[in-house]
Amino acid sequence: MGFSRGILVQLMRCAMAALTDEIKAVFAKNKIFPVATASKKGIPNVAPIAFVQLVNDSTIWIGDNYMDKTLANVRENPHAAIHFWDPETKKCFQVKGDVAVHTSGENYEKMKKMIKAKNEAYPAKSLLVLSIKEVFECTPGKTAGKKVL
Repeated sequence: MGFSRGILVQLMRCAMAALTDEIKAVFAKNKIFPVATASKKGIPNVAPIAFVQLVNDSTIWIGDNYMDKTLANVRENPHAAIHFWDPETKKCFQVKGDVAVHTSGENYEKMKKMIKAKNEAYPAKSLLVLSIKEVFECTPGKTAGKKVL
């Protein structure tokens, strides 16, 4: 059984969804990102993370220097949310996705080199790779909470 034309168009839109220039610009204005996770039992944790890098329209890297609860949570429940905002325009977004933890490999080594370039004392224990699944508007007003991608 095949998909109807309408379903195919919707699937193609989801597959081709790209972060807008506005979302990327707001992301770029941040230095510290609140990263939210939850344990398998649903106990939440939010940690301020400084090494958060937008790799492409579907991937965010999160460097682990001092994670404890965050790392334990994503190992139990591999999902996270990141919030970022522009204090001037008050525009803000929330990104949700699946997380994979890497402690070796090419991407881990790239992340480790970037972190060590900032400060050799940082341990760069692991790389969390967040695969973006959803983006929500969180700017105050009538669009707050609306799914953007």
